[in-house]
Amino acid sequence: MIKRMLIMLVAVIVVLGGILGFKYMNAVMTQKFLSNMPIPAQTVSSAKAETQEWQPSDKAVGSVRAVNGSDLSSEVAGIVESLSFESGSDVEKGAVLVQLRAADDIAKLHELEAAEKLADITLQRDLKQVKSQAISQATVDADTATLDSDKAQVANQQAIIDKKTIKAPFAGRLGIRAVDVGQYLAAGTMIVTLQQLDPIYVDFNLPEQSLTHVEIGQKVAVKTDALPNMKFEGEISAINSKIDEATRNIQVRATFKNADHKLLPGMFVGVTIDTGAPVRYITLPQTVVTYNPYGNTIYLVDRSDTSKVVARQTFITVGQTRGDQIAVLSGIQEGDEVVTSGQIKLRNGAPIQINNEIEPSNDPNPKPQDK
Repeated sequence: MIKRMLIMLVAVIVVLGGILGFKYMNAVMTQKFLSNMPIPAQTVSSAKAETQEWQPSDKAVGSVRAVNGSDLSSEVAGIVESLSFESGSDVEKGAVLVQLRAADDIAKLHELEAAEKLADITLQRDLKQVKSQAISQATVDADTATLDSDKAQVANQQAIIDKKTIKAPFAGRLGIRAVDVGQYLAAGTMIVTLQQLDPIYVDFNLPEQSLTHVEIGQKVAVKTDALPNMKFEGEISAINSKIDEATRNIQVRATFKNADHKLLPGMFVGVTIDTGAPVRYITLPQTVVTYNPYGNTIYLVDRSDTSKVVARQTFITVGQTRGDQIAVLSGIQEGDEVVTSGQIKLRNGAPIQINNEIEPSNDPNPKPQDK
């Protein structure tokens, strides 16, 4: 019985050994076959590394602000008697905009003027009589005080009447009126906005490191999404006297001519300040670079072997970016042929074939396309 079991065990071991040996030999033959197969060339695009001129600059975002801007309102309450402006019109300084009903105030003014006139007559009579000692000096003093009081009341009433005529405090463009004729206007109610649009300010913030190359009179350019095809040029007119402790930024103000009123207060703008002489960098499309924790790499096209073209991986040091482009500080030379697309499927030494029918975008100032 035991002998039979031993024979069966030996048979099982022999069968298993044969199966495992067959699989091992099959794997070895497959690996040898694959190693002898040629690696297919990967299709990529390429371009020559060229130097281009880069303008060092600081960039920021800012807001447009009027040189003078105010939401006009009345200091006193009253009924709107007349409106002397149209929404969106340009007005000169001192132009009458709104007249509040003032008939009652004018009548009271006449009453006070009559009292002032009587007080003046009484005082003149007193001055004549005091010379002959017909009245006391105390009476003269009292009537003098009465005249001064009446004059003050007349001036106060005249000021109230003047406040019922709302005038433009400066020249500018009006907004949309918010009141109508016959409406009761409480003190402080907004009537219309008035903005002086030419010249106009742009306020923006820069990091404190920018203080070394920012100064009064320096040229500034701005663009806005509302007018994507227009560029506005101005100059720095003021730099704040302190740095914000929370953000470590400093506020800067630039002044722009705005005769056509394209820039409006409240607009969001992108700001560019040129900060030095132009420099030249080797410039490549950003899609060329593979970013890794251990370093940034690109693939060069190696044509040294006349029988095939291969990709050679190399490390580079990159600088700033602009649009679709990136500046390369070291790692390649001008004229090197660089793989611009398809590098994700490559490894060092992989054979490649070049097809430049479709190339990656390489625009320093790309614009959104509506399709």
